[in-house]
Amino acid sequence: MGGQSAIANRQSAIRPRALILLGPPGSGKGTQARELSKKYGLPHISTGDMLRDAVRKQTPMGQLAKVQMEAGELVPDNVVCGIVQDRIAEPDCQAGFVLDGFPRTLAQASCLELLLRKDDRWRVLAFNIQVGAETLLKRAVGRLTCPVCGEIYNIYYRPPKNDEVCDIHGVKLLRRTDDNKETMRQRFVAYENETKPLIDYYRRSNSLVDVDGNGEPAAITARLVELLEDA
Repeated sequence: MGGQSAIANRQSAIRPRALILLGPPGSGKGTQARELSKKYGLPHISTGDMLRDAVRKQTPMGQLAKVQMEAGELVPDNVVCGIVQDRIAEPDCQAGFVLDGFPRTLAQASCLELLLRKDDRWRVLAFNIQVGAETLLKRAVGRLTCPVCGEIYNIYYRPPKNDEVCDIHGVKLLRRTDDNKETMRQRFVAYENETKPLIDYYRRSNSLVDVDGNGEPAAITARLVELLEDA
């Protein structure tokens, strides 16, 4: 009960928010989205996770997305916008939500803007997480994820206690099929061509805050919290 009360107090410190995490592959968007979600009790909406789940289940949407994802290309906007629209319409998003991996293109940003206008409940705040290129590559290709709890490890920066086994659940950690150097190069190209313009898009609307994404995850979370509660 006390935990729920603390989360409610944190939520009251901020307006209902559509929190957007921007940054290149490996910048820590997923990790930070999870931390903000836990701290404020807001849903963590990861389009990547939802799409990968659709691929595993071989749904029509998953089959449509599979080829692009394995090649490091962006999934078609209409597919991604559709799953986001359905998700933010759910009751748990009323106080806000944390978007991880969306929007990735200007078309997706326009789609999101139209969705938010319909309710006029949420205020957009986009964090631009800035990290050096060498660190980005190590973060991405060294990433391991627990299939049970979604906890993220890294062989370079945050290795599990036992080789490729989750510290919490003791199950074998998974490496994403698109976390390899060649695919990462393709993802960096896609980011530069399609996603980086979003930084200017949100900066023009005074909805963007730059964040130093170097250092320990906890320190980066503390920076995000301070910026969020001051915004």
